[in-house]
Amino acid sequence: MDGFLFNSIIYILAAIVCVPIAKKLGMGSVLGYLIAGILIGPYVFGFIQDGQAGQDIMHTTEFGVVMMLFLIGLELEPKNLWKMKDLILRVGLTQVLITILLIFALAMLLLDDWRTNLTLSMAMALSSTAIVLQSLKEKNELDSPSGKMSFGVLLMQDIAVIPILAILPLLAVAEPISSAESHGSLLEHQPGWIQTLSIFGAIGLVILLGRFGFGPLLNWVSKTKLRELFTASALLIVVGIAFLMGLVGLSPALGTFLAGVILANSPYKHALESDLDPFKGLLLGLFFMAVGATINFNLILSNPGIILSVTLGVMLVKALVLIGIGKTKKLGFAENLGYAFGLAQVSEFSFVIYAFALQLGIIDGEVSDSLMAITALSMTFTPILGLILDKTILAKAQKKSTGEKREADTIEEKNAVILCGFSHFGSTLGRFLRANGIEATVLDYNPDQVDLLRRMGFKVFFGDATRVDLLHSAGAENAKILISAVSSEETNKKLIEVCQEHFPHLELMLRAKNRMDAYEYMELNAKNIYREHLDTSIRMGEDALKKLGFRAYTIHRLAAQFKKYDEEALEVLVQYKNNREEYISKVKKQIDLQETLLSGELAKKFSLNDHAWDSDAMKEQK
Repeated sequence: MDGFLFNSIIYILAAIVCVPIAKKLGMGSVLGYLIAGILIGPYVFGFIQDGQAGQDIMHTTEFGVVMMLFLIGLELEPKNLWKMKDLILRVGLTQVLITILLIFALAMLLLDDWRTNLTLSMAMALSSTAIVLQSLKEKNELDSPSGKMSFGVLLMQDIAVIPILAILPLLAVAEPISSAESHGSLLEHQPGWIQTLSIFGAIGLVILLGRFGFGPLLNWVSKTKLRELFTASALLIVVGIAFLMGLVGLSPALGTFLAGVILANSPYKHALESDLDPFKGLLLGLFFMAVGATINFNLILSNPGIILSVTLGVMLVKALVLIGIGKTKKLGFAENLGYAFGLAQVSEFSFVIYAFALQLGIIDGEVSDSLMAITALSMTFTPILGLILDKTILAKAQKKSTGEKREADTIEEKNAVILCGFSHFGSTLGRFLRANGIEATVLDYNPDQVDLLRRMGFKVFFGDATRVDLLHSAGAENAKILISAVSSEETNKKLIEVCQEHFPHLELMLRAKNRMDAYEYMELNAKNIYREHLDTSIRMGEDALKKLGFRAYTIHRLAAQFKKYDEEALEVLVQYKNNREEYISKVKKQIDLQETLLSGELAKKFSLNDHAWDSDAMKEQK
């Protein structure tokens, strides 16, 4: 017990120290967890004294991957899977088959046993769902074209684990390892065809339970109205399926993924997601640490040339295959490179495949250890390689694609208003001005956005609004107002400086994402600052009061007063933004003051006379 508690403290403490530092340095949380695992492992500080301890932790924390696949399955209704058939079949299946063939052909140059080579090529064709999805989420790229392609490839790979694990028993020609070394499968001593049938039988049982068993169970438990019991039921489903899959030597994550897809139409879908998500995040982090702790540096140092060459070779082969697929899907150079190398590592499912192959006698212990070291290294190299690409090649390619490949447009028209940024926020603002007879000169620095808007009938000019020559070309000397609808804090700060130096007569109006950005602009003496969510939040509050019976004119007046008080509070709070304790104290005082003032307004009972301004009919039209 003491050993367990000590190991728990070490793992959690290492994560708390390393992950924030990694995030601060722009490395991402995955690399932070991997570094933490390496540091506490047997080859650095030695808190985990032997490889077996790390392996035990990994078997426990694999439930993070299990839960992640279950939650992914919940998001994928069967009809949505059918909609993604192009990505799953054409992109994902192409990647899996070509990668298996190439790695198999290269492996035959090193090893003579085709069964071993086929096993390792099938395992190494897979990519890490946990690492890729976590990285895409942190970069906010899940909905980008490359993010959708990555998701399609990962889905196909996860599905491919079923036939891969079903094929392995048919490849077994050696005697299975002894029961002392086995991994607990009830069928490990049965003929290959029985194991294969049992795997498909277990999958069928999961599908039946998902359709007819889990729904009634969750319905019965939900009637108790005890959230902790519902959470226990969610854990029971995941752990139970994992146990069933383990009995037949199948991947627990794959079984829970199928159950998640089946439960995607369940009314308990969102409750399951909210209850399991905290467990998933914690266990995934610990899983990455376990990967770092189990890297056998003694094995790597004994054959550094071979291990590193194979690791980098596998990653290069996978990246080249993915680059070729990306080209056929018209991905840009930078996006294609990031997508290809993001999927170049080997999967966490590969650990399961190695263990099953070892159990069946297809590979021996030495080969299994080498493969595990290669897989763990590829997982470690991926975030490092991604960071290098982001800071060098991808940064230059992005700059070239947005700036150097395309010259700024020549602007011939001159208007009283210059509008910078024409995405959702800017386009709404621009359409409102035009609807009221005010034409604006619109600038945007996203070439794809400019082309799209032009096809939609908008007159938009490409160029960087922080460039003095472009503003001259847009008629800034004679314009009256310059509106910045861009969300980038750095762009807006630079725009403030440029306008104050070169166009001091321009009335500058700035979009701010939040009050912290507003403070930054205020310190640069910007006056007209518009926080994104302020008006929307107040408007929602107005509608809520209206539904509670307040008269429309009363609501309008109270909202105007609230906004006025909030803007005045901003002028006070900006002076204390760098002093946390003082800032919190001032915020409390300002909130109390606002509520007192508004209560005083309401106490005046203006609403008794507000009926003169809005009748019930007018109230309904408000």
